[in-house]
Amino acid sequence: MNQDLSILHLVLNASIVVKAVMLLLLIVSITSWASIFGKLFSLKKVKRQNEAFEKEFWSGTSLNDLFNIASQRNRETGPMERIFASGMREFQKLRERRVNDVATLMDGARRAMRASYQREMDILESNLSFLASVGSVSPYVGLFGTVWGIMHAFTGLASLQQVTLATVAPGIAEALVATAIGLFAAIPAVVAYNRFARELDRIAIYQETFIEEFSNILQRNVSAQPAPARI
Repeated sequence: MNQDLSILHLVLNASIVVKAVMLLLLIVSITSWASIFGKLFSLKKVKRQNEAFEKEFWSGTSLNDLFNIASQRNRETGPMERIFASGMREFQKLRERRVNDVATLMDGARRAMRASYQREMDILESNLSFLASVGSVSPYVGLFGTVWGIMHAFTGLASLQQVTLATVAPGIAEALVATAIGLFAAIPAVVAYNRFARELDRIAIYQETFIEEFSNILQRNVSAQPAPARI
């Protein structure tokens, strides 16, 4: 009995539809785990890059030097450094065009930083919708496989004169495996989605705070140096 009701035996003897459901759920589960680990490593890298740049930003290095360093690093920069570079680039362009109005300068720099901020957040939020879909849909896909498997099991029992628990149990057990696989795919995806959503909220607040602090620094520099010279 133990051998007949082993997981491998139940999977191999399931109907074609239930096997297809199980295979689909396994593929989804593997893909979601790959996405989870990829997102975990990428968020750690982003936090490390942002913290390193913020430390450098408040170290006393001039804004022009920070901008030159960010331009040289190109793709190796973190999100916060790219936001800074966008604002600084727009600010310098306006200054080179002899724009001296403080409101115009600050509005241009803020809009450039906001656009860069939105692009960075869109990149960081990639694959989150996939995890949300896996967490919400996988249990229902597994339930579909279970319902189909039970229907198939009871259809096979219709020709029997006497039905006992021993004859019903294997068909129901193999059908329930689909629900188990669906939950196995859904639970990690939901937990990971909730954790990543909280991490992204922290990163978003962190970067928005930097935008406001950098805007204040730019505004003080413009007020102190109204001439069209670079800071």
